[in-house]
Amino acid sequence: MSDLPSADDRPHRVLTVLTTTDSAESAEALAREAVGARLAACAQVSAPVTSVYRWEGEVQQEQEWQIVFKVAARGYQALEERLRSVHPYDVPEILATPVVHGSAEYRAWVEEETA
Repeated sequence: MSDLPSADDRPHRVLTVLTTTDSAESAEALAREAVGARLAACAQVSAPVTSVYRWEGEVQQEQEWQIVFKVAARGYQALEERLRSVHPYDVPEILATPVVHGSAEYRAWVEEETA
């Protein structure tokens, strides 16, 4: 038996990062920007969702498109900085969640594609 930690015992090396934007075109542009710059291995754009939120003291309701990026944890800061610089929102939603479990091959691919 090996003393090395299993793949799922290592610190989280892959994240999913979520953001939203106001149009399919904007979502696709953000996805292409991140993948093209190797800041994300993959970006998935979801169909419109209805977002209800408070902004500047008012309850708002809008259609938004979600983008989920697959990112190596070591590159998160660079992705966040890029998203902030090109995102159309004043205060973009940028949320990162560690991938706790996942296939070793997929996680390795994410790290390789963002190296």
